Amino acid sequence: MPRDVDQSDLPPLLPDAVLARRAALPVKPAAVTLVGEIVMLHPMDVAADAAALFAASNGAPYAGSAAYDAEALIWRWMAGGPFPDAAALGTWLAGREEVPDTRAFTVRHRASGLRIGAASMIANQPAHLKIELGTIWYTPGAQGTGASREVTALLLAHCFGLGYRRVEWKCDALNVRSRAAARSYGFTFEGIQEGHYINKGRNRDTAWFRMLAAEWGARAPAAGS
Repeated sequence: MPRDVDQSDLPPLLPDAVLARRAALPVKPAAVTLVGEIVMLHPMDVAADAAALFAASNGAPYAGSAAYDAEALIWRWMAGGPFPDAAALGTWLAGREEVPDTRAFTVRHRASGLRIGAASMIANQPAHLKIELGTIWYTPGAQGTGASREVTALLLAHCFGLGYRRVEWKCDALNVRSRAAARSYGFTFEGIQEGHYINKGRNRDTAWFRMLAAEWGARAPAAGS
């Protein structure tokens, strides 16, 4: 039988400065604007953003893309969508923004000013200095342009700059593109949690990825698609 863990086997207490960060971080991440070379992230304003985000995600030509299958390229692995109109998308976005531990961002292409997608900081747990990046999507015309990589880098730099120790990335285990993106951005695969959710009436097994603060400097996403 395994022996009881002796006090001497426990990890050392974290420094007081690290533990103090927990009280300094709000449960709902603060509203900030993050600016890169390709994109700008601003706190989502559903009333102002919903119509443009619907145009970016409904399958019609947008931002240089031809017409496309919105279900396959954007919404298949998301908890919501596709949506019949901007009002329905706005209702869903507003519900996401109201979650107490979530901060949603609209992603704009800096050169054109077009809204090209959305990303969020979710599942925030200041008590454990960890947070997740999620509810991420981009219009097909922006996919492969470096926008996603830069958004991820901006959010990671922001989270670690605030003092978080762990940033998570989770996706449907069948979502091959999201899993490949997580790896290419420097996240470490931690395994599959089976039967994690029921999504749109189907079982979802979830692939877990993470990046730790100590890994950030060496793994910061470099420029590229």
